[in-house]
Amino acid sequence: MSERRPVATALAVAGYVIMIVPILFVVATAFTAGNTLRFPPEGLSLHWFGEALGYRPFVGALVSSVQIAVLATLIALLVGVPATLAIHRGRIPGKAVVENLFLSPLIVPELVVGLALFQQLVVTFRIDNWPVLLIGHTALLLPYAVRVTGASLAGADPGLEEAARGLGASPMRTFWTITLPVLRPGIFSAALLSFITSFNNVPLSLLLQSRQTQTLPITMLDYVQQSYDPMVAATSTLILAATVVVAVIAERTVGFAKIFGGINR
Repeated sequence: MSERRPVATALAVAGYVIMIVPILFVVATAFTAGNTLRFPPEGLSLHWFGEALGYRPFVGALVSSVQIAVLATLIALLVGVPATLAIHRGRIPGKAVVENLFLSPLIVPELVVGLALFQQLVVTFRIDNWPVLLIGHTALLLPYAVRVTGASLAGADPGLEEAARGLGASPMRTFWTITLPVLRPGIFSAALLSFITSFNNVPLSLLLQSRQTQTLPITMLDYVQQSYDPMVAATSTLILAATVVVAVIAERTVGFAKIFGGINR
């Protein structure tokens, strides 16, 4: 295959190099014994990992990021899963329009969404930044909840649910015994994608943050503007390691084929 398509292979290799090599530079720099971001590293040390774990602004921002990501993911799933069931199994008019409305945050730039929320909710209605930030993150995550869980539901046979109801099962019992197991891989993948998207978000968080509530990416960005030591590289490496652990757990428990296989259907 590589001999038949040398250009495509070369472009694929170049793409992987462009994506992976900078990450390797960051990881290598995190283990430096020096005091500046320099490659190759000046010796090997775990000093900056300890500094990152003990730096209070990073720890506080990490707690805020996790709280917002978890709450936004839960709210998005609580809204998105029933919406998915209504779109794919319900008899509502204009299903395509409703689905496109839920997917619209993927089209509108995040800066536009953040500016609109800031102007209407923070400036006009004087709502605190933290609830507005949560609303913004939830709006960004709704497309993942609807699209990914919808992919799992679209690949299921609706005849199974009809057979369960025909045998006397109540709608709730049908949901718990038939529909929910079908949706479980989609819900898991939607939760995973939503959490990562919320945790790593920068544009929306940059507009809606406050001094009391700052997410970890924004705090790291502010730190880079003021200092040039390897602490940010160490923090980035820790986040990368946590992401790899989550990916391994997802692969061992559900499998990436089940998690992402139905999205493109």
